[in-house]
Amino acid sequence: MKDTMILKNGTIIELEAGASLGALQVVATDRAAMVATWEVLTPDNLAAVQIKKGDGIVIGNYTDLVLASETSTVSADGAVLTTYSLREKTDIEKRLDAVEEGQAVQDGAIGDLGEAVGTLAEGGIA
Repeated sequence: MKDTMILKNGTIIELEAGASLGALQVVATDRAAMVATWEVLTPDNLAAVQIKKGDGIVIGNYTDLVLASETSTVSADGAVLTTYSLREKTDIEKRLDAVEEGQAVQDGAIGDLGEAVGTLAEGGIA
């Protein structure tokens, strides 16, 4: 059995032997299959990733990963070998995420407050 990478949403991607986080190799039957794999490597799905050996033993649990790059080669039969380079987010990227999340919460609270003030200005709560 091949090593596997399990994404946050439960998607299982088979890896070629000898893969490392910076060089995860995936074989796809064709370009469309390669693109389908690439499309699930979203920031949300890379927020929690587990790597398992072929025998099911977990060899790595990762959080806050980023897809740094991908490189593909197409063989004569149309199969595509892609090397995905993942890395952990830097401390600065993690802090920026926290600031953006806090801003979204604050924006929602300001919106709610605006609605309440508007209701009061129109004559109170019904």
